Amino acid sequence: MEKKKVKNIFIEGPIAASFIAEDIAKHSNKKNIGAHSIFLGQVRNDMINGQEVKAIEYTTYVDMALEKMTEIREEIFAKYPLTCMHIYHSLGAIKAGEICLFVFTSSERRRAATDACNEVVERIKNELPVWGKEIFTDNTHQWKENTI
Repeated sequence: MEKKKVKNIFIEGPIAASFIAEDIAKHSNKKNIGAHSIFLGQVRNDMINGQEVKAIEYTTYVDMALEKMTEIREEIFAKYPLTCMHIYHSLGAIKAGEICLFVFTSSERRRAATDACNEVVERIKNELPVWGKEIFTDNTHQWKENTI
């Protein structure tokens, strides 16, 4: 199988609603698409041990993460009949209420789009070397553990 081009998925700061809208709007002229599935990950203001999370600071080793993401993309495209897939993940400090992950899959039929989107999100959370430091309102922090 021919290797696909490495696409940068990382955005410094939160993912703006206008960016998401523009990305979706670009697909209105693709008339072979019958379904889109979208996942938006948003930072929550969890209470942990009496401390409120005010932000999550995301970090990664970009080259390693992009290599892994390319592998995931190739496997998802091989498994599902997708028309396209867009993935964006924030780096840096993202405040509670802001979007930090945008996954957008498209296909001719809904099942492929929704199943692929769900699998991509799970694989990002479980396999992508991106770490989140939860910053509390008193400016202390702890490293985030991913849960379902």
